[in-house]
Amino acid sequence: MNRLLQTPGATALLVLLLALPGRMMASLGGRADSVQADQIHLQASLRTVAAQGYTMHELHAPTGMMVREFVSPAGVVFGLAWEGPWFPNMRQLLGSHFEEFTQALSQNGSHGRRPIEVTLPTLVVHIAGHPRHYAGQAYLPDMLPQGMKAEEIR
Repeated sequence: MNRLLQTPGATALLVLLLALPGRMMASLGGRADSVQADQIHLQASLRTVAAQGYTMHELHAPTGMMVREFVSPAGVVFGLAWEGPWFPNMRQLLGSHFEEFTQALSQNGSHGRRPIEVTLPTLVVHIAGHPRHYAGQAYLPDMLPQGMKAEEIR
């Protein structure tokens, strides 16, 4: 079932999300080879952690942006988490799922300063924070590795 927290000001927030320059390159459903490009783009250090059923690539940029990319054994990015002083470029982040996200936002009203939570059968996005500290997660529920809990994408 679709679920979206409703609060005033979603249009302004959506404009902000779309207008910010791209700071990340990986996109949900994209290939794992984007990790190296992201590291170069962000001028970030890279830490890779192998877990059962997936690999997590953690990037730390000197600007304070941290990005975690969760990659399946097939080499597909199924989850992302970020934390930093600005919103990421949501179009780039969500890739082919961006339209689903924006459609859910527009259908379900405004958000203002409240966290955004979009829960669809094919996409889950959580965004929260305040100026100079934003965090979020996005993942594809049907691509989570067996035994992995969505809460691990953080």
